[in-house]
Amino acid sequence: MFKIVDRKEMADGTIIMNQIEAPRIAAKAKPGQFVILKANETGERIPLTISDLDVDKGIIEVIYMVVGKSTAMFKELNIGDAYQDVIGPLGKPTEVEKLGHVVCVGGGTGIAVLFPITRGFKNAENQVTSIIGARTKDLLILEDKMKTVSDELRVCTDDGTYGTKGFVTDALRDVLENSKVDLVVAIGPVPMMKFVSKLTKEYNVKTLVSLNPIMIDGTGMCGGCRVTVGDETKFACVDGPEFDGHLVDFDGLIQRLRAYEEEEKKAYNEYCAAMGNQ
Repeated sequence: MFKIVDRKEMADGTIIMNQIEAPRIAAKAKPGQFVILKANETGERIPLTISDLDVDKGIIEVIYMVVGKSTAMFKELNIGDAYQDVIGPLGKPTEVEKLGHVVCVGGGTGIAVLFPITRGFKNAENQVTSIIGARTKDLLILEDKMKTVSDELRVCTDDGTYGTKGFVTDALRDVLENSKVDLVVAIGPVPMMKFVSKLTKEYNVKTLVSLNPIMIDGTGMCGGCRVTVGDETKFACVDGPEFDGHLVDFDGLIQRLRAYEEEEKKAYNEYCAAMGNQ
């Protein structure tokens, strides 16, 4: 069992931060890697990227949005409760090195994934420009933490309720137009990563994206997380989760993510109705 030692609700309770006792995982995890969590014996296996960790305390942190039955079950867990299973670290870590000017672009809960990667590039003595965005101010997360690991932080909201009105691609184009960029790291909703990659391709700037396809075992056995990268089929769990954004078939990924949309919605509604009757 993996006990929750701290918990915080963000974005009006739709985004949850959990700090979990997992000393063996904390000792080995690197930026970009993820864990698979299961709430209880009948729960679904959910992959979540490690957003932070404390090696000395043996704690890892995950941040997730409540979007379906399993994450709704996660939300019911409070400080002192425990996940039945936490497996990891999984996936390949980010290849962090000194490159020069690195631009880190995050949207929604992707900012949680982006934070340790941004910190890694900053600690490697890169110049780091960060661009983070959300649909509205209330959904923006980790602004203060991103500021501590960035030489410059730009904040965007779709509706203009905070920061600059517009999309992260608008701010990114401005940076690309006015400075030399050696690498872009983009993590967030699939459409965001798609359009960031399309933009950076115009400027011939290498771009890494972190993909979140449907995943089951997380060890390359089931093939559920397959994605098309260039002319090859890759498994996000063992070949990724990071890939060259200029080669990813984002339209195919979007289609696969929608494969069980109706079933997921039905399971979530039935779970919420059952919880409301208790």
